This record gives sequence, C-alpha cells and structure tokens, in this order.
Amino acid sequence: MEQRRNAANVSRRAMLQGSVTAALATTLGIGSLGRLSSAAAQTGLGPDDALKQLMDGNARYAAGKLGSFQEDLQLLKQKTAEKQEPFAAVLSCADSRVPVEIVFDQTIGHVFVTRVAGNIVTPEIIGSLEYGVAVLGTSILVVLGHGSCGAVSATIAGKEVPGQISTLYRHIRPAVDQAGSDLDGAIRANARIQAGLLHDASPVIAGAVKQGKLKVVAAYYDLATGVVTLLG
Repeated sequence: MEQRRNAANVSRRAMLQGSVTAALATTLGIGSLGRLSSAAAQTGLGPDDALKQLMDGNARYAAGKLGSFQEDLQLLKQKTAEKQEPFAAVLSCADSRVPVEIVFDQTIGHVFVTRVAGNIVTPEIIGSLEYGVAVLGTSILVVLGHGSCGAVSATIAGKEVPGQISTLYRHIRPAVDQAGSDLDGAIRANARIQAGLLHDASPVIAGAVKQGKLKVVAAYYDLATGVVTLLG
C-alpha cells in the first residue's frame, strides 16, 4: 500500500512538472524555462523582508488597524494600469471568508493571488505561481490554509457529492491520511503538503529558493481571530 502511494506521488509530481513546463513555455512564448529564471525581479524586497511585510500587515488587520485603504484608489489604479509589481504570492482557498489582500493589509498590486478550493496544487496553479516568481519577481510564496475549510472537511467525510466537487479529494487525501479525522490538523497538514508539492514539482520555484530569491511557507488563517500563523 505504502509503495503504491509513493509511486503515485512520484508520478503526480512528474506529471505536474511536465505539464507546467510545457504550458508556461507556450504561454510566454519562450523556448525554455532557463530564460525565465534569469528574469529581473521587479521588487527590491528579499524573502525575509517580504514575509515580514505580510505578517506585519496581518497584525494590523487582526488588531483592526488597517492602513491599506488609506491610499487613494484612483492613484493606485493609475500606478498598476500598465504593469504589476507584487512582492508576494499567495495560494489561498477559494473560501469567501479569506480575503487575502485584506488579511495581510495590502493594497492593489502588492500580492499575486491564486485561489482554488482547498488551496491545492494543480498544473494550472503551479504555472500561475511560476509566472509570479519568474516574471513578476515575487520573493515570498505563502500557501494559506484556513479554519473550517469545507474542502478538507468534505474530504474527511468522503461522501458522495454533486458534479466534480469530489475531484478535490485526491489532492487533499494525503493530509487526511496524515491527520485522520482531526479537521484542524488536516487543514494544517494540507497547507504544508501543498507547499512541499510546489517546491518539488516546479523547477522554477525550486531554483529561486536555491538561489535565495524566494521562500515558500505554509500558513494557517484563523477565521475567528484573523491571525495568520506560520506553519513549521
């Protein structure tokens, strides 16, 4: 059983890597990802400073002292109309209770956000985040799980559901295997596992981490308190 699971994980990583490599190269019109890895970063923040800026923003949000809305939206639109220069990328759940920019007290153009139920990693998600890292120069990548996640809860229950909702289960199942019926534990495990998959399945992301240009971290958002906790 364990050997089959490991083989499936290896196969999945290989599939993700191959799909992403081809898709990103086609989308950007380049012959190889090697040219992307040398793209100049458009932000001066290093990984540690970028993470600190996010966490400082979350502290303001949790304390009810938001500052991002003080900036004039019309000016922000003018600044970002021609290009974007986000310093951070976040893979978040699609849950409507997790407004990423507000949670981190960041404004237009500061955070490159991808959202999908269960904050899971797919070839499309990896391709989007690779663009954020290689082209836009984001220096921190956060996989953000959250309390009471419906996708994780549904995976634990394993009941028949309509449409294609059940396609989410296979991505989240490793976390449930690890944490069992402990919902909060499975949510946290899922964030860690998806962060690991991002690193392992993407040569672009792994390369940026190796060069010290990027950090990939998992985090947990508490719906009740508004606090984001980094997961080791």
